[in-house]
Amino acid sequence: MMIIKINQSLARGEVMAPPSKSYAHRLLIGAALAKGVSIIKNIELNQDIHATLNGLKALGASYQFEDNQIVIQGIKKTEQKDLIFIDAYESGSTLRFLIPICLLMEKKIHFKGSKTLMSRGLSVYEEIFHHQQIHYEKDEENLYLNGSLKPGEYIIDGRISSQFITGLLFCLPLLQDDSKIIIKNGLESKDYIKITIDVLKKCGIEVQMYRNKIDIKGRQTFTNIEEVVEADYSNAAFLDAFNLLDGFVKVKGLKTSSYQGDKRYKKYFKELEENMPTLDISNCVDLGPILMMIGCFKNGVVLTGTKRLAIKESNRAIAMKEELEKFGAKIDVDENKVIIEKVPLHKPLEILDGHNDHRIVMALAVLLSKFGGKISGYEAVNKSYPTFFSQLETLGVDIEYEFDKEA
Repeated sequence: MMIIKINQSLARGEVMAPPSKSYAHRLLIGAALAKGVSIIKNIELNQDIHATLNGLKALGASYQFEDNQIVIQGIKKTEQKDLIFIDAYESGSTLRFLIPICLLMEKKIHFKGSKTLMSRGLSVYEEIFHHQQIHYEKDEENLYLNGSLKPGEYIIDGRISSQFITGLLFCLPLLQDDSKIIIKNGLESKDYIKITIDVLKKCGIEVQMYRNKIDIKGRQTFTNIEEVVEADYSNAAFLDAFNLLDGFVKVKGLKTSSYQGDKRYKKYFKELEENMPTLDISNCVDLGPILMMIGCFKNGVVLTGTKRLAIKESNRAIAMKEELEKFGAKIDVDENKVIIEKVPLHKPLEILDGHNDHRIVMALAVLLSKFGGKISGYEAVNKSYPTFFSQLETLGVDIEYEFDKEA
């Protein structure tokens, strides 16, 4: 495990926001489902995108990466093996997006993933497997499938994860009859569904979304595309956060008309500077770690809609509480709420734990630029933003790299 030391330093300068992982996953999948060649520009090959590309290759697609763009040839069933094996590593998007697509292929399927990923659950799909008599077996690191999805009505609990709905939206238009998705108990992370529908539209696929229902015509065809992955608000928030710690950072490249729900970070940052606000993160849960950090540093905060923080790469509310308390923070974590009081902070007296979670590491790194200190497991940023620390160095953040000899 690697340790990074961040010394007290002031971030200043201009930086381009990294590409959106959410858009990249979806555009690559849409391109793979089309016949012929597509081009996806502004790609950063983080671990999650690697997992999706390898999965698409196992399904019979091929690709070349050069100059931050991917030229991808659509899936050819003749390139598939009798058993399709996909290692999703720790990518929930890869696993949940590709499961329904695999069930179009009339092959035996084997997914592998980390214990952490598999523990996050597949209950929505498991209900479908049972209802449609699709054979599946699952253990701590593996999922085996054999069967085919059928068109029809799908009733999905919208409180669990929008990723299940996205997976179905890529698959159902290709079936031989129409389908509909009925969403019960409301829909959290609904902005991610808007991103999915935006990508589907670019690929020539039409779906109709209503408040609690999505209608999907069958027998549609994906068209090849040439698209640029837009910049990512979720990771841009970590860069912009330096400005609340007396830095002077200009984050460039963000699309103001984006469907990304995490763009509300700009509004939330202003509220955090002015008072102790109550902020609902049910539709932007990935902002949780950085909002908790800023709440500690500024005026305190009450975060609601936090329950899904528990089923990410770590239990993010608990992980951030543990690490921020090393700065002297006072935090209460409930099932669906986090309360952070305004108290004086100090330099941590021990090494911080990154919890194998990219967003935990990045949030802590920003705060350490103010106090100084070390993080163990900083390599977790490779999941979504492998250039994060090199970009911080260009902004003047003083960084030293070490190796944890006890790991």
